[in-house]
Amino acid sequence: MDKRITPERINHLNKDEIFVFGSNRSGYHGGGAARVAMVRFGAVWGEGLGRTGQCYAIDTMSGGVETIRPQIDTFIIYAKEHPELKFFVTRIGCGIAGFTTEEIAPLFKNTVEIENIYLPISFWKLIDKE
Repeated sequence: MDKRITPERINHLNKDEIFVFGSNRSGYHGGGAARVAMVRFGAVWGEGLGRTGQCYAIDTMSGGVETIRPQIDTFIIYAKEHPELKFFVTRIGCGIAGFTTEEIAPLFKNTVEIENIYLPISFWKLIDKE
């Protein structure tokens, strides 16, 4: 199986591509990937969950892994409902939110067979070990 790998840096998106980033529930996109999402790809200040512009926000600042898991499940449903789009998942939660790749990557294990979800190489390395 070919890996669907999110590019290390995303400076441009085609019209069918979506930037998936970690946010806070309040949608204060002041730093990290959230700021990139707002400045470059249409994330809306004040909206911290779901789709805006060419982005999809997942709240990684309001709790632990068990708080993030259902949001990722909701994202997966959304991606399955939109097979015409490509979703580039960034290393959500692994920056300002303070989670490790080892904590977050397994939450995406159910995306292995979903052809329109791309993951960071660091997530793939952990998923492949399981």
